[in-house]
Amino acid sequence: MSGGLLVAGTTSDAGKSVVTAGICRWLVRQGVKVAPFKAQNMSLNSFVTREGAEIGRAQAMQAQAARVEPTALMNPVLLKPGSDRSSQVVLMGKPVGEMSARGYHGGRQEALLGTVLECLAELRGTYDAVICEGAGSPAEINLRRTDIVNMGIARNARLPVLVVGDIDRGGVFASFFGTVALLSREDQELVAGFLVNKFRGDVSLLEPGLEMLHGLTGRPSYGVLPFRHGLGIDEEDGLRVSLRGSVRESVVAPPVGEDVLRVAVCVVPLMSNFTDVDALAAEPGVVVRFVDRAEELADADLVVVPGTRGTVNALRWLRERGLADAIARRAAEGRPVLGICGGFQALGEHIEDDVESRAGHVEGLGLLPVRVRFAREKTLTRPVGEALGEHVEGYEIHHGVAEVTGGEPFLDGCRVGAVWGTHWHGSLESDGFRRAFLREVAAAAGRRFVPAAGTSFATLREEQLDLLGDLIEEHADTDALWRLIESGAPTGLPFIPPGAPA
Repeated sequence: MSGGLLVAGTTSDAGKSVVTAGICRWLVRQGVKVAPFKAQNMSLNSFVTREGAEIGRAQAMQAQAARVEPTALMNPVLLKPGSDRSSQVVLMGKPVGEMSARGYHGGRQEALLGTVLECLAELRGTYDAVICEGAGSPAEINLRRTDIVNMGIARNARLPVLVVGDIDRGGVFASFFGTVALLSREDQELVAGFLVNKFRGDVSLLEPGLEMLHGLTGRPSYGVLPFRHGLGIDEEDGLRVSLRGSVRESVVAPPVGEDVLRVAVCVVPLMSNFTDVDALAAEPGVVVRFVDRAEELADADLVVVPGTRGTVNALRWLRERGLADAIARRAAEGRPVLGICGGFQALGEHIEDDVESRAGHVEGLGLLPVRVRFAREKTLTRPVGEALGEHVEGYEIHHGVAEVTGGEPFLDGCRVGAVWGTHWHGSLESDGFRRAFLREVAAAAGRRFVPAAGTSFATLREEQLDLLGDLIEEHADTDALWRLIESGAPTGLPFIPPGAPA
């Protein structure tokens, strides 16, 4: 078997990442050697592979679903927005420069098609099946000419296409039909059918519509996935806690101690790797929320200033909204604050930035004895160390080089009183360290909170990936999916007018 499939969507956030991960987990449980792939990803949530390559966190999560080590082959192009109009282009895990959206779609994107196809071919030569994730919608007719992530790659690699629609948004039948009808005849030949996502209620009420859609398009439904609370995975973007089910959408496990801990995460501009707080959200008795107003910090036991693609802009935003003063007051009162990556840099004394914002010398919040200089080379590492007497693993993604001139050592950063700072993403996923850190926070906050001894973040993540696999196995037509992956799109699929405009 050397099969493949492209999971496309009627919209962004239709569920492509979830479905791709679910199919990967279902296949690997059948003994299939499978890998995920996304030709081009736009996200501020990224991950560092063992070889030091930066890829989207969603693809790292999908690799875990497939039980394989993530590599740059699985996400050869990553775009990291720096503003509404420009992004850093990361190619094969390394940054190659900033580019405007017009410049990228005006020629650079099309030039990367060869690299993308080579990566896909290498994966298909190594694995039994490769499950590809599209981006946005395949019917973005203004971008079709230079597309390398949806129908562009499907056409070149002859991949069958499964279109996912989020019925919870409404209008799913129109979205399915319109997606096909806006594709060219050649593209339509590869669209095999549809998968409904996030359905609530009695499926029998939906079936007449699916039958009519089949009659209108000549393409069947490959399943209806029910809405499930707590199906959190590593998100590409958006304002979510990936393990939000343990906080907002399901019964929250009661605290072990007498008190809960409240964590407030500042929603800084261009917030990156907010998945760092997922491990906190997974702890019984820890309540995580995102905030953008100073008064929302008042009852927080811990304030987190997260990573950002724009540290200088984040500093300006914190000051403009009064959050900087509120954080400074907390520090003076000995109330816990944690800065991660860009947030760590913002807590320092000053920043010299001629790379990211080109703002030159900028004063930081002055809460940690740290001076930051932005380097053109990006640090991409997977550090291992010890803090608070516990083993810690993490990953680093930053241009800022920190010179620590005082305080107590804390990972690669420092601690002063109840203010901590580090460049290490993912450190809170180390269970022993997370528990030790929360005990410190609880003591400083005066809370009678006790971390649950048995919480394993890795186990919780595996359980969620298994839930995704269960959704596919129980609610999708897996026999039809298997044929699609193995043999490609059926022949003789009808053309649905009008097709793509000339």
